[in-house]
Amino acid sequence: MNLNKAMIIGNITRDPDVRQTANGATVASFSVATNFFWNDPSGTRQERVEFHNIVAWRKLAEICGQYLHKGSKVYIEGRLQTRDWIDKATGQKRYTTEIVAENMIMLDKPTGGARPAGGQNFNQPFGGQQNNQYAQASQGPSEPVINYGEEDGSQFGADGGFAPQSDDEIKVENIPF
Repeated sequence: MNLNKAMIIGNITRDPDVRQTANGATVASFSVATNFFWNDPSGTRQERVEFHNIVAWRKLAEICGQYLHKGSKVYIEGRLQTRDWIDKATGQKRYTTEIVAENMIMLDKPTGGARPAGGQNFNQPFGGQQNNQYAQASQGPSEPVINYGEEDGSQFGADGGFAPQSDDEIKVENIPF
């Protein structure tokens, strides 16, 4: 059995770059920053920031380009993918690791911007055909959730507990289970 799953919550560091591939597929790429907090042996609070490259395909890419912007808080779920290519300038083989997004949840509070009203839920069967006829929209009380299948081409402290980044974050002691 194998598992390749990545889940991150963070802030978008640059507006999504949306473009079309040669075969007409829409692809969006952007970066998400996550923070890791801990106290060093002297008791000083430390922070490490990680930057994650995200790639979204087809309808999810279009939605990311329309609704996400620099600074947005977002949950991304997907799979890790490493690509390689030959650098034309140096002739050396280069590598990049990215998260191919399969699910996306916008976590910002509505501000009157271009956000779906009432929250929309978009779903598409995992690994199935990637046509818009399979995308379903339904109204619900939750934040927008974007869920798409495989495409082609929370922070924790040193003690393992959740380390909230702001007052808006969920605290472990407030979780009812």
